[in-house]
Parts: sequence; C-alpha cells; structure tokens
Amino acid sequence: MTEEMRHPFLEGLSRHRGAPPTIIVIFGASGDLTRRKLVPSFYNLDSDNLLPTDCLLIGCGRKPLSDKQFRQFAREAVVEHSRRSPSEDGWNRLEGKIFYHTGGYDDPDTYQGLKSKIEQLERQNSTHYHILFYISTPPAVFKPILENLGSSGLSRTIGPHGNYAKVIVEKPFGHDLASARELNRIITKEFEEKQVYRIDHYLGKETVQDLLVQRFANSIFEPVWNRRFVDCVQITVAEDLGVGSRAGYYDQSGALRDMIQNHTMQLLALTAMEPPVSLDAEAIRDEKVKVLKAIQPLTLNAEGSDAVRGQFTEGIVDGRKVTSYMQAPGVPNSSFTETYAALRLFINNWRWQGVPFYLRSGKRMARKMSEISVHFKRPPGVLFTEADKFDVAANTMVLRIQPDEGVMLLLNSKIPGLETRTQPVKMHFRYATTFGSNTPEAYERLLLDAMTGDATLFIRGDETETSWKIMTPILEYWNECGKRGLETYFAGSWGPLAAERLLWDYGHQWRRAGP
Repeated sequence: MTEEMRHPFLEGLSRHRGAPPTIIVIFGASGDLTRRKLVPSFYNLDSDNLLPTDCLLIGCGRKPLSDKQFRQFAREAVVEHSRRSPSEDGWNRLEGKIFYHTGGYDDPDTYQGLKSKIEQLERQNSTHYHILFYISTPPAVFKPILENLGSSGLSRTIGPHGNYAKVIVEKPFGHDLASARELNRIITKEFEEKQVYRIDHYLGKETVQDLLVQRFANSIFEPVWNRRFVDCVQITVAEDLGVGSRAGYYDQSGALRDMIQNHTMQLLALTAMEPPVSLDAEAIRDEKVKVLKAIQPLTLNAEGSDAVRGQFTEGIVDGRKVTSYMQAPGVPNSSFTETYAALRLFINNWRWQGVPFYLRSGKRMARKMSEISVHFKRPPGVLFTEADKFDVAANTMVLRIQPDEGVMLLLNSKIPGLETRTQPVKMHFRYATTFGSNTPEAYERLLLDAMTGDATLFIRGDETETSWKIMTPILEYWNECGKRGLETYFAGSWGPLAAERLLWDYGHQWRRAGP
C-alpha cells in the first residue's frame, strides 16, 4: 500500500512506531471475540503496514484444530467481519504467520507445549520475539491461565534472551471490589503492572481519544470546562438490542456491571480529569484515578436515591414487537437483574464541586447510541427574554462515540429576516465526512498500542478497584432490596420514569438523542 492510499487516520503510524518482533497468543482463539474483532484487526493492521515485519499469531484453545483449520477459521472471520474485504495477495502474505495450539487452560502441559512452539518458531525464523498474551476467555478461566503462565515461566522470560512478555486481559475485571482485588493479586503475582494491559475497547474509539484533544488542544474549551460554566454532564451508553443468547450470563451481570462500571466510568474519568502533566500513559492514568477517588458516596434509599435500575418489558423496537427480558430463555422467574441503570454522581473537587454527572446505560432502548454531552449554564436572563420571539437554549457540546462518530455544538443563532428572532442551531463535525468512513476499529489501535508498549488507553489496576469501590455498595443495596424498587420500562423507550426524576431534582432533563 502506497502512502497516498493510506487512510488519513493512519498518518504518522508505521512500522517505525517501534513495535518489536512479536508473537500474539490468543487464549480463547475459537471464540466470538477472536472471530469478530481480533483476527480482523490482525489482518487490517498487516494490510496497513502497521505490524512489525516479524509478527505471528498463535491461537490457543481447548478445541482441537490444526494450523490449516485455524487458518480457514481466520480467513472466514476476515471475510465476514473485516472493515475491508481481504485481497488474495494480502491473505497469502498473512496466512503463513498464523498457527494454532491445542490444550486445556488448567493443564500445565499446555503451556510447556506452547513454550516449545514459540522456541521452535524463534529457531525457524532466527528471530527473538516479544510475546503478547491475549486472554479472550470467560472470567472463570482467567486464574488458571495467569497462574500457568507464571509457573511455566512464560510470564517473565522466554528462552535465553529474556524476551519481554505482556498480557492483555479482557473485561470484566471482577464482579465486585473483593473479586477485582483478588484478580489484581493474581495478575501482579505473575506479571509486573507494566506488563499488564486491561482492555476496554471503548477507549480505542476515535471520539473517546479525541476527547483529550478537544479539551486540551483547543483553548476555547478548557477555560469553561468547570463548575462556573458547566450545568451538568450526561453520559449515555444505550443499546437497542436485548440479551439474545447471553441471557444466562447477563442475568449474573446486569447493566451496572456490564456497562456502567467500566465503559461509562472510563468516559466520566476522561471528561472530568485534570490536565495531565504530559501525554505519558502514567500521567494520564494518574489523573483518571484522582477523579474516581473524588466521587462522593451515593445516597441509596427508597426516596431520593442517586441510583435507579429498571428491567424492560415488551415493546416496539425499530418497528417490530419484542418480548420482555423475563421471557428471554435462561432468565429465572425470580430474576431482579437490571437491564437499565442510571446514576447521579458528584465529584468532590475544586473543578466540579456541585456539578451533577448523570450516567445511564440500558438494553432495548429507543436506539443504539453512545455519547457524552456537556451542558453549559444558560446566559443571564437580561437580553432575549421574550419567549415568543427568542428561543434560547443552553449551549451543549456532544461527543458522539457511536454511531456516526463526531462532535456537535448547540449554539443560538438569529433567524434570517427583518425581525430579530432566535433559535438553537447545531454545528457538526463528523469523522466519516472529514476523514472517510473506513476508519481503524478500536481493537486495531489497542492491539498496536499493546505491541508498542503504550498503555495510555488501557486501565490500571488501581483504576478498576477505585471504580468498584463506587459500584459495590450499589450492588449490595440492590441485592438486599431484591425486586423492591426495580422499575420497569417499555422496550423501545428511553428507560424508566424514575431515571427522569434523577435529573428533575436538579432542574435538568436527559438530552433526547438525535443527530
């Protein structure tokens, strides 16, 4: 691919980023994430000349497969899920770099065999590889994988050259504070923190990364990004889909664990953090942790609670009737799992004292949409006060994460004509319009960053524990209440009425999603 053909987002990215020769080992290689995201990302990185010249992929799983069978699986994954159709030349170049290793995750022989396979590839290619382990499995097998990587020596060095090993761990990072601490204990027993990359794919999305640029590279925003000018901040992660075949898993999780504790709290941290001293990964992650630690404990009671939960009933989504959560196969009759959660948070620091942050996430909502909206205070009511002539709205900045990634500003403008009348108008910046639609996916950026050792967009261990400190009391309270206080909402709506009251108490209302 020539430089002229490269996507604008890839400008400045190349093999010269410093990624060393790397072997990526994926545990859970025949799973859904590998098929939909990881293998296509590997292909696209190679097609964009972003992988190191010596980069190999080893799939590892219980399912007995040959290298040929796994390569066929990988090709089908690329055909079905890649953002670009595979070319024959591109696939032929990549196919010989893909291998498979069969074994049980709790069997020490699996890891000795994997170690031998890596050493064999090193001798065969006369190359000393760094190893990137990607744990893409159910959480139940995180522990045996991590412990066996440690006991086999794979977590520290490989071969006589002391090649560096790193590990990517998929969420969930525990299911409460105690389990998160235990997982971190296991991880740091076998790996040093600098080797660990806890992945949340939301941090790889372009608009999330652009949030730092919008805040700190534009002098018009940072001076007003505080309690003097901001009225409230709203973060929405909405899905129009239900739970599908994941009902059994989801009923043990719920919206708070599945989306709020990780995705939305990460978005909050990036929105609210202080300017870091540099773009160094640790400098950014230090500021994120400070913000999370400054969140004051939530009020949890029957009246005036800062947390609302709901469960969807049957309704209409995208013009078709859908059944309730309780009718999904695998959901027990006694379930009080929330498919919707909304929180009202306050950050007890100088910048944000008194500014409410509203977070919500749910299944079977009116549309699929993820965004951060910063609502500024209304101008003083001195001018433009006649309601019949002047439609004056509060200025709002919306960072749209999905779909249609971009930034929107809501401003007030004069309507053309001889009479002075006003109405709100929207100014849009869309990534697809400016840069084209074939943008790299989040997993591509995150895989590349892990190979080059850039941990900026990954979550540090103390971040996960700090977030769980906020969420665990909510989960414990809801567990004590059972079905008491569990609201319902129609599928295809924007959630239960109680979530609206979270905002009414402070004179706010949820932003209605739109272009």
